[in-house]
Amino acid sequence: MTQPLRTAVAPRRGRPRKFTGPSRPITVTLPVDTIEALASVDADLSRAIVRLVKPEVGRRHAAAELSRFGRRAVIVVNASRALERRAGVDLVPLPDGRALISFEESTTPAALELRIEDALEDPELTPPDRLVFEAILEILKTARRSGDVALLRRNIIVLEGRRPARAGRGPTRLPHNRKTTHNRKTNRPRSTE
Repeated sequence: MTQPLRTAVAPRRGRPRKFTGPSRPITVTLPVDTIEALASVDADLSRAIVRLVKPEVGRRHAAAELSRFGRRAVIVVNASRALERRAGVDLVPLPDGRALISFEESTTPAALELRIEDALEDPELTPPDRLVFEAILEILKTARRSGDVALLRRNIIVLEGRRPARAGRGPTRLPHNRKTTHNRKTNRPRSTE
């Protein structure tokens, strides 16, 4: 008498799995236009989200790396408050959570390199911050030692919202595509709309 072959995986009861890995249900509130955009990727919103996020999950960014544009490149870093404090730089946020390094006009790349070396000597520097500092230092040293690369300083424009000193003085938000002129008496922006 022959016995039927048993499958290695017992059949599951209930709905079939959507994903191969572990998953769990969540509730999320989204703007209608976002829901419509997701529906254009896949009628099943959970699959649409996974399809859009999956490439980003696999692509981990280095603590600091070069982002190239033709013959030029800029250093892009993981955001680090310690970098701002200890190296005297301002980080300009990018949409992916990383940041560009900006600094005062009087700071040179050599001075920045020295500040980073000094900060790396501090045993109190956290491991994630240490990775950022070491990666930036390696990029700067490699560029400085290379005969093929020039380290250039460039200015960028950063818009920063003002905090009013007293109620009713100055804008509290960044402007949104509207024309403004300045009132000569108060030297405050005035909308022309």
